[in-house]
Amino acid sequence: MRIGIVGAGAWGTALAIHAQLADPGRSVSLWARDPSQLAAMRRDRRNQRYLPDVALPDRLTLALCPSLGAPSPAPWEPIWRDADLIVLATPVAALRSGLRALANCPVPLAWLCKGFEASGTGPDGARGEGGLLPHEVQSDVAPALICGALSGPSFALEVARGQPTALVAASVNERVRDALIQAFHGRSLRVYGGSDLIGVEIGGAVKNVLAIAAGLCDGMQLGLNARAALLTRGLREMTRLGVALGARADTFMGLSGLGDLVLTATGDLSRNRRVGLALAGGQSLPQVVQALGHVAEGVHCAHAVRARARSAGVDMPICAAVVELLEGRLDPRAAVAALMARQARDE
Repeated sequence: MRIGIVGAGAWGTALAIHAQLADPGRSVSLWARDPSQLAAMRRDRRNQRYLPDVALPDRLTLALCPSLGAPSPAPWEPIWRDADLIVLATPVAALRSGLRALANCPVPLAWLCKGFEASGTGPDGARGEGGLLPHEVQSDVAPALICGALSGPSFALEVARGQPTALVAASVNERVRDALIQAFHGRSLRVYGGSDLIGVEIGGAVKNVLAIAAGLCDGMQLGLNARAALLTRGLREMTRLGVALGARADTFMGLSGLGDLVLTATGDLSRNRRVGLALAGGQSLPQVVQALGHVAEGVHCAHAVRARARSAGVDMPICAAVVELLEGRLDPRAAVAALMARQARDE
């Protein structure tokens, strides 16, 4: 099998390492967007910026990705010409331009990003208040693609190290699910198939916002009772939004719902959790983002989650409180007080 992975961040690099080591005889290409990063990776056989402690397999091919601002998809043809599967490993903010460049790709394609596109940022005009989910972006710019998402509870470093992980390949197209399973299922990584792409994407987006709240809870030393209540009620918020947007409720009890929420809200490698911890410690949001150095999707998509919830008539008080906190309208203690002061109701 021939696999092309576009984007040499932590997650794209980790999957490339895993895919190559799982079957040393297969062809795996990792396409970097930064020429200087590519040169350093070729020289050191490591991704020093994102995964400095993990060596790149000797057989892994490193290549320079065409510019995302290319005027037509023609320059991107070499990426899919000899591939059986393309994986787009960019943040949500770069998804639209990446999908546009790959619009003529004839082989299965999957994205790794989790979140909502920021409202009104798409040059083609985002439909609906609050920005779009990844599959909605794809419908806008590349409707002919055979595509889906690879998601679930996973830290890139652990995947790169070969530690046990389970993911879900989500697509309405069986060919996409089968390609992802063939590419990545192995001894250290289990890949389950699923057709509820909407549910998988919503779980991946909302858990990032809830992880900020969990970090805040832990940073304020509110206790384990508080964290348990937060995660349980947060999962209910996630499910309500998902069902309102067309997902299946049972999806949120799986890997991309409960599984990803638990990992991101409690794991020390979680960037979103670290945002909450830092805010609880008195740092400002700009200070937190600058110190983090990596993308924390929960910061970018919190407003979109709240807007989509409002548009769908869904009550999401925890996510709304996170937005108020990020915007500086509530301090951490006031946010907790506001949630605890809500009127009693049936669960």
